[in-house]
Amino acid sequence: MNTTLTPVIDSHVHFWNPRHLTYPWLSAVPALDRPHTPADFLDAVPEPIEAVFVEAGCTPGQAGREVHWVRERARTMPWIRGAVAHVGLDRPHQTTSAIRGLAADPFVVGVRHNIQDEKPGFTHGADFRAGVRLLGEAGLPFDACVRERQLDELAELTTACPKTLVVLDHLGKPAAPGPGHAWRRALRRLARHDNVVCKLSGLATEAAPGTPATTLLGLLREALDTFGPGRCLYGGDWPVMTLATTYPPWLDLVRTALDGLSSADADAVLRTNTIRTYSLPPARTPPPSADEPPPTCEGTEPE
Repeated sequence: MNTTLTPVIDSHVHFWNPRHLTYPWLSAVPALDRPHTPADFLDAVPEPIEAVFVEAGCTPGQAGREVHWVRERARTMPWIRGAVAHVGLDRPHQTTSAIRGLAADPFVVGVRHNIQDEKPGFTHGADFRAGVRLLGEAGLPFDACVRERQLDELAELTTACPKTLVVLDHLGKPAAPGPGHAWRRALRRLARHDNVVCKLSGLATEAAPGTPATTLLGLLREALDTFGPGRCLYGGDWPVMTLATTYPPWLDLVRTALDGLSSADADAVLRTNTIRTYSLPPARTPPPSADEPPPTCEGTEPE
């Protein structure tokens, strides 16, 4: 099987323009503190690739403008298949109206409240859990960006919110090299829940400098073995990935991890699982016009 022939939908891409919106975290990452636009993405990828935009950590109050900005780019670049928008899920008086508005917007295909830097126990909060449950009722998946230490907490959240599809970003950010038994045990615990899928993304950026590609390859294969190819999604995490690698070698590494799978399973990881997870339309079409969603974001690094 030659997976280079399989069309790709990248489930995890960021765009931003700090001249248009404000991203507080960029000041601490000067290598990324400049516009990274869809046109730049086209220059970075080695072949035609479709993509799902994931919120990029804009300043509070600008989430609606962020979705609007990406939608406008997608009108002439329909390979941008949809947007995972930010919603502060722990704010009961704002969350309900925000989710209702986003659920009515066909360009919005999911929601993320980045919780990787929240204090231990954050996801136990009644307001936050109510917000995650509301996503399930609205038919919107929840992108969960967590660190390895938060995986058990995330498993408890998925148990408490069984009707919400949880999308684990970046394999839960295992320490590389050398994720230990705790990561593997927590990943298996998550995989026992049918409402969890896993993005094969973000490993190169999290790994220590000089980590061999074979180590990252092993982690990708562990995730594939744990969740199965029917519940794994390819993700590039561009442009954050450029802190550690470029697009072609990361795509090649994931394709290498798929060696030995059937063509159908490889296609699922590289394309169809993303279509199903985010309920993407079957064909690329420019997004319809829509009013800007209400501002709901809180600034946080995208990852």
